[in-house]
Amino acid sequence: MEPAPPRLEIRNLVRRFGGQAVVDHVSLRVMPGQVTCLLGPSGCGKSTTLRMIAGVEMQDEGEIYVDGQLICDTVFRVPPERRAIGLMFQDFALFPHLSVAENVSFGLKGPKEARRARVEELLERVGMVRFIDGYPHELSGGEQQRVALARALAPRPRIMLMDEPFSGLDNRLRDDIRDQTLEILKQEDAAVLLVTHEPDEAMRMADEIALMRAGRIVQQGAPYNIYNAPVDRQAVAFFSDINVIRGEVQGALTNTPFGQFLAPGVPDGHEVEIVIRPQHLKIDFDRGGKGPLPTVQDGVAARGEVVRARFMGSESLVEIRMDYDGSVLKATVPNVFLPAVGKPLWLMFRRDRCFVFPVKG
Repeated sequence: MEPAPPRLEIRNLVRRFGGQAVVDHVSLRVMPGQVTCLLGPSGCGKSTTLRMIAGVEMQDEGEIYVDGQLICDTVFRVPPERRAIGLMFQDFALFPHLSVAENVSFGLKGPKEARRARVEELLERVGMVRFIDGYPHELSGGEQQRVALARALAPRPRIMLMDEPFSGLDNRLRDDIRDQTLEILKQEDAAVLLVTHEPDEAMRMADEIALMRAGRIVQQGAPYNIYNAPVDRQAVAFFSDINVIRGEVQGALTNTPFGQFLAPGVPDGHEVEIVIRPQHLKIDFDRGGKGPLPTVQDGVAARGEVVRARFMGSESLVEIRMDYDGSVLKATVPNVFLPAVGKPLWLMFRRDRCFVFPVKG
């Protein structure tokens, strides 16, 4: 028995503007019930990719398939309204002159009673049934977002495309609505492609993340793998602050003030960047000019002085100017730890949390 085809598959999509490839050979597969996030900075081609799938933008190269059936290439094209694709955007785009019920039923066909039943069912699920006869201007941003979700789901789309749908909401409300939206989408068994520039949103919602940069997907996988096995320095930096130490390779090893690091496959004389997140730095106190002894896990300690310490709520951020070259490294530690400016401290690196990348160039 052959496995079911992906609900959505795009193959080598290309879109050029003025000769420049804004989307450059992008390929993706999304299964029913799966949430995939296109994650990347503004201008990297995420929204253009979404518009091509929706059918409001035409690709220059590549194909789009739904349930194994071709819906668009550079010659053949199923019109947008026949693609069984739901759309949700940042501005909600509710019709101001229509009631909540009329907005939700806008894309529905069939008998009036069946349409009304579907509207009531969805508004009940998003907690908005009491506003069924109200109008968009009477609703808050969060309430409008719930109505927009109900409207997008009403025709039972096989695919849901979402372009920064939560960015207009305040932070507290955003988390609740994201979780509720995700639960409903999973129940509907739609394939979801969500565009966002926020790593936290992608990590919270996605089964799979496709990290985009300059029109290309540079890494794709489960959130855990993207975060813990990044493809390059920029991928690490997209998810968190980073510290970077440079060193030159000799015999597959790099010497640093924090001891030696493995750099397999990098030729002698080439530079590498050792990248570590602030939460994986280990701080120890100065004991008469001496620091902690080296360990296999944490390597060699290097000394520096505090230049700033700030309380961030659940943790403290400590910035330390290193004695060996004057660079400033950042460490985050749980709870309140606010050492005085000028206080000497020793830093060590968690070896299993470091990433070593060859310097490009």
